[in-house]
Amino acid sequence: MKYRYRALAFLFALSIITFLDRVCMNVVSKYVKADLGLNNEEFGWILGAFSLAYALFEIPTGAMGDSIGPRRVLTRVVLWWSGFTALTGTAFSFIYLLVVRFLFGVGEAGAYPNATIAISRWFPAVEIGRAQSVIWAAGRIGGALTPLLVIPLVHAVGWRWSFVVLGVVGGVWALAWYAWFRDEPAEKEGISVEEVEEIETGRNIKRADHAIPWKTIILNPDIWALMLMCHLFFYGAYFFTNWSSTYFQEGRGMTEDQSKNFISLSYFLGAIGCVVGGLLSDFLTKKYGLKIGRRAVAITGLGLSSIFFLAAGLTPDNQLAGYLLAICVLTKDLALPVSFAVCVDIGKRNAGTVAGSMNFAGQMGGFFITIIFGSVVESTKNFNIPLYLISGCLFVAALLWFKIDPTKTVDLKKA
Repeated sequence: MKYRYRALAFLFALSIITFLDRVCMNVVSKYVKADLGLNNEEFGWILGAFSLAYALFEIPTGAMGDSIGPRRVLTRVVLWWSGFTALTGTAFSFIYLLVVRFLFGVGEAGAYPNATIAISRWFPAVEIGRAQSVIWAAGRIGGALTPLLVIPLVHAVGWRWSFVVLGVVGGVWALAWYAWFRDEPAEKEGISVEEVEEIETGRNIKRADHAIPWKTIILNPDIWALMLMCHLFFYGAYFFTNWSSTYFQEGRGMTEDQSKNFISLSYFLGAIGCVVGGLLSDFLTKKYGLKIGRRAVAITGLGLSSIFFLAAGLTPDNQLAGYLLAICVLTKDLALPVSFAVCVDIGKRNAGTVAGSMNFAGQMGGFFITIIFGSVVESTKNFNIPLYLISGCLFVAALLWFKIDPTKTVDLKKA
């Protein structure tokens, strides 16, 4: 196996662990709320604390990866978040859990931008889309596995020890990553000269591009469009990360097993969407050029997801709503690897900074929808109103791709 695919295997495992730790709180929500006496609005702030912290520290952690490399940064990121994942199990009050989940978000911030940096350095440009699709598909696999693994674990050892177990898993990954990975392929012992040449001649970065072009990023309208698109995109993403279990059980009256099955189905289809989106984007890019290759997949995916979200909110049939929401993840996630591939297209050596900027905006979207969902359902008892809002956000996100131009790279000379 080529060494770049071994590096991708590490990132595949990282993405699975990331979503296991994120989605776990969604899956065990009823146990946490019952144990600590939290209502949906209070629980929304617990969930939102992660998103807010993740957003605030996303850009600096992405920039740190551009500066010192993803090997050290990802090691720190995973050790930090794994520690606070374990500490989640020690929660005894609303305030304590709020602080722990905020610090958990601080730790996890920058994981995907630094994975993007690793891909930009270890893969030729023509393989960027498919490599991103593998990482995001892994995240969806992690989300699909979470209810299947965590619910039996909760029944066996309780929700508190479940977080401790997940924290230990992350710590093991961090140590293995630091021991094996190197920031540049040429630094990795055992890699062939031919593979290093294949990577370095095919990638779109230069070793001298170390400056972080903050001024150019701030003044670049394509990056602003990318950030706004991701902000609206994540309204849909964080519904599934944070509230789907509550929606299915409290809003639709499903059993825990029914909820578990629909959550797993949603993330399983999301994994398919990520793989198809990345492969299709690379195929269309080779055939029709970068602009069409990126835009066509993203516009189609987000547009269809908007329609399915609206239909799910309108249908009175609970089972049909579950299947429609699962299809929402399939179509929405067609655009996910494309979005991060565009960060490499635009950012080149500063892909981590661009991805961090985009993901910052996305996480702020995740924060807002998390708070809005909890507040709306607590005050109205109507669990479908947020779905209509999400549908509109995804529609606007699809339209923004007409503005995003992956052929316009960040000009470092103007930084």
